[in-house]
Amino acid sequence: MCADKSTRTIVSIRNLYKAFGNNEVLKGVDLNVARGEVVVILGPSGSGKSTLLRCVNLLEKPTSGEIWLEDTEITAPKTDVNKVRERIGMVFQSFNLFPHLSAKRNVMLAQRKVLKRSKEDAERIALEQLEKVGLGDRVNYLPAQLSGGQQQRVAIARALATDPHVMLFDEATSALDPELVRGVLDVMRSLAEAGMTMMVVTHEMGFAREVADRVIFMDEGVIVEQGSPQEVFDHPTSPRTQDFLGHIS
Repeated sequence: MCADKSTRTIVSIRNLYKAFGNNEVLKGVDLNVARGEVVVILGPSGSGKSTLLRCVNLLEKPTSGEIWLEDTEITAPKTDVNKVRERIGMVFQSFNLFPHLSAKRNVMLAQRKVLKRSKEDAERIALEQLEKVGLGDRVNYLPAQLSGGQQQRVAIARALATDPHVMLFDEATSALDPELVRGVLDVMRSLAEAGMTMMVVTHEMGFAREVADRVIFMDEGVIVEQGSPQEVFDHPTSPRTQDFLGHIS
């Protein structure tokens, strides 16, 4: 973890509701994330964790409430969604790579299309980011020539290449075989140590305990409990949190 964390809020979620038809998935969520903070979100399936992240990236439009990214209310009606997404990197459970493009070209694409970087700059940054995630020797490989863990690291490099202010990880390791999880978590760990602001939905409890500054436990669309990893894992106060942790420990 980065020891020198600014207290400046980078993401502010205020009274957030999200419903899909009659199914209310988020029910008045309030959450602030400080610059450089690593917030890990835990909870059972259907608790609203992934929907919360997708609202922050405006992949889902909130039913009501506000989300602020730094000084911008991104839920305001006239928000330029593409400008917002330039500042937010997101890594999904599925890698979403273009199968016909090499690792390097996958990382270059958003830089060229969204940020309008020159080919030379995009290629230089792609090579730098692939080196950072341990794939400097795989830059010309197609996704099918890479393991699942390597594909996920390409996806992380792609997100990092746009210089995001905050990174969202939605179950980034859950589709991977156990032996491939470590490489992805190591990359996420190094990002945390470098001071990247991160919101992470995961079932990797060891990672959460080691890397998180704050652990959030969600259930049925609300934040039930939050605190330091030691507080939440070792001294949970909510019976629902105790029950959840008891079943996975």
